[in-house]
Amino acid sequence: MATIVNSTQSVLKDTYDYYLWTLSLSDKRTEGWPLVDSPVPTVIYTLLYLFIVWIGPKIMKNRRPFKLTWLLVPYNLAMAALNAYIAVRLLTASFRLRYSYICEPCRQRNDPDELQIANAVWWYYFSKLLEFCDTFFFILRKKDEQLTFLHVYHHSTMFGFWWIGIKWVPSGSTFLPAMVNSGIHVLMYTYYGLSVFGPTVSQYLWWKKYLTILQLIQFTCALILGINGIRTGCEFPLWMHYVLIIYMISFIVLFGNFYMKAYIAKGSKCMEVRYGQCLDDEETIRMRKLKSN
Repeated sequence: MATIVNSTQSVLKDTYDYYLWTLSLSDKRTEGWPLVDSPVPTVIYTLLYLFIVWIGPKIMKNRRPFKLTWLLVPYNLAMAALNAYIAVRLLTASFRLRYSYICEPCRQRNDPDELQIANAVWWYYFSKLLEFCDTFFFILRKKDEQLTFLHVYHHSTMFGFWWIGIKWVPSGSTFLPAMVNSGIHVLMYTYYGLSVFGPTVSQYLWWKKYLTILQLIQFTCALILGINGIRTGCEFPLWMHYVLIIYMISFIVLFGNFYMKAYIAKGSKCMEVRYGQCLDDEETIRMRKLKSN
C-alpha cells in the first residue's frame, strides 16, 4: 500500500513539475490578462457548461419552452459584431507585419501590431466562453434535438484549446485559424440572428447555403496547414501541429457524417448546418415535426 501511495505521489509531483516547466515557456506578453494565468477558470467554466448540458434538459422537461426572440436577435448580432472586430484586427495587423499564411513563427515581441494580434486572439478565446450561450438558449427553448454530440464537443473543447493558444502562442500562425473562423462566424451569427424572424426574413438570406461549404473548406485548409507545418519544419510548437491535425480530422469526420445525413439523405430538408444541427427557421422546424408525426 505504501508503495502505491509513494508511486502516486511521485507521479503527481512529476506532473506538477512538468506543468511548472511549461509555464516557464508561456508567452510573457499575456501574463496577468483575464483568465490566462491559470487553467482553473477555463476548466471550471467548461465543467459547469457540461453540467448544464446534462441537467438543463431535465429541468426543462416539464416546463414550457422560452421563445427568447427578444434576446436571440441582439445576442446573435452582437456576436457577429464581436467576430467582425476580431477578424478585422487580425487582418490589419497581420497585413502590416507581412505575416505568412503558410508558416509564421510566434516571436515574443512587443511590437504594437504583434500586441494587437495577441489582444485579438484573447478576444477570440473569450468569445468561445460567450458561445456557451448558444447551447443554453437551445436548452431554454427545448431544442434538445439540436444538442448533438458535435455541438457539445465543439463548444466544450474550443474554449480549452484557445486557452492554450493565448497562454503559449498568442501570435504567429495562431492568427490565421482565429481570423478565418471569426469571418465565418460573422456570416453565421448574422444569418442565425435574422432567421429567428421566420420565413418572411430567411427567404432573403440567400447566402446561408454557402456557410456549410465555407466550414468544410476551413477544416480542410487547417488540416493541410498542420500537415505542411510538420513536413516543412515550421518554427512553431510541433505538438500543436499534431493536435491541430487530430482536431480537424475529428471535425471533418463528425461534421461530414452529419452533412451526409442532413443534405444527401433522401427527403432531408435541412437548410443549413452549424456544429451538427439544422438551423432552419421556426416555421420549417415546426412543419418538419408535423410531417414526422
